[in-house]
Amino acid sequence: MVLELAVAFGVLAIIAALVGQQGIAGVSMQIAKWLIIAFIVLAIVSLFL
Repeated sequence: MVLELAVAFGVLAIIAALVGQQGIAGVSMQIAKWLIIAFIVLAIVSLFL
């Protein structure tokens, strides 16, 4: 779920950058970055439990 959202925001950021909406692209990439970090943390925690 988290990884799917990260990919969706990443694609949204790429499309927004191609269209020329730099603000939306930047915000989308920040959200995608934090979702990927959350995914990695949850994956590491699940390996130890």
